[in-house]
Amino acid sequence: MEEYLKNHPDLLGMDPQKLDFIMEFASKEKPQNINNAMPFLLANMNLAKKNNIHFSNSEVQLIAKILTKDLPQEEKAKVNRIMSMLNK
Repeated sequence: MEEYLKNHPDLLGMDPQKLDFIMEFASKEKPQNINNAMPFLLANMNLAKKNNIHFSNSEVQLIAKILTKDLPQEEKAKVNRIMSMLNK
């Protein structure tokens, strides 16, 4: 398990199938720019949907946080802006 996720409050009591998906997502090598990050995120969300896994807004925010964890600050800000627009 990714160290920074070990005690994350959003994971407590989470459905095991969702938790497995998030842990697998966290372990994948992630893109380092927005041009690749958003398609990567959408492909993984579509994979979840095909497996009948549906996430709440807070769970999607956690997935986005995992995605942006190692992005440069400028790229992270772009992803965060897109995610905030999607939540409106």
